[in-house]
Amino acid sequence: MSIDQAQMRGHLPAGLAVSTSPTIHACARAAGILVVGGGIGCILFFLLLPTLIVVPMSLSETDYIEFPPRGLTLKWYSVFFNDPDWMAATWFSLKIAVATTATATVVGTMAALAIVRGSLPFRTALQALALGPMIVPHIILGVALYLAFAPLQLTGSFFGFLVAHTVLAVPYVIITVTASLQRFDPTLELAALNCGANRLQAFFLIVLPNIVPGVAAAAVFAFLASFDEATVAFFISDIGGKSIGRKMFEDIDFNLTPVIAAASTVLVATSLLLMCAVHFLNARKPNSGN
Repeated sequence: MSIDQAQMRGHLPAGLAVSTSPTIHACARAAGILVVGGGIGCILFFLLLPTLIVVPMSLSETDYIEFPPRGLTLKWYSVFFNDPDWMAATWFSLKIAVATTATATVVGTMAALAIVRGSLPFRTALQALALGPMIVPHIILGVALYLAFAPLQLTGSFFGFLVAHTVLAVPYVIITVTASLQRFDPTLELAALNCGANRLQAFFLIVLPNIVPGVAAAAVFAFLASFDEATVAFFISDIGGKSIGRKMFEDIDFNLTPVIAAASTVLVATSLLLMCAVHFLNARKPNSGN
């Protein structure tokens, strides 16, 4: 029996019905917020826990990985930065990531411009094809790229990694730049064209300055997609060219020491710094058109 029905039948006073109903609704709403918020917090904590555990594991004094660590030391970071194999893999990954960022940003921006501004036939199908590397599992891409690169002797080469990581990074650029172009007012570009500017001038003088935060954020995502990539690198690496992801896989199999946790912490710190840069760029987007 509801409160209103009880009031009509004379079981509850009118004042009690009026004062109790809003209180019950407020308590139920607060309880729902607490339950949902607590569930979301537990999920986020569960997702972040492996990353958080890596940091204290990298400070362990023992020669093997354990948690909680028995002591705290920075010697494994010293081993990481002084080991020639780790530094060679890190610099190789860094060079590949920088080159991939430049290539993927240019290719992805042009593709996004064609998708948003162009009148291409089968535009939706082309957009889905461009975003395919985000959908296909990386292990399948790794096998396919190895079968394509091996006869051409591109495995372990700078150019081979550049092509493979560009394929993986371009979808992130397309999504980010497409969102920026869709928020940009196309009448500004038309006004520039009416004033005598050609398409190239209108893009560099009008369009690009207004979408540059989105392009910069896309470049950050492209860098992270290349620098943190490990699955495809496992297939296309060799002795001559080895990424930091492949180096970590090898040490997990043959030399499981806290230096792996130290390398992981360096990667996490790099990703966090770049994501902070993305957040800063996104915060400036509303003022980009002024």
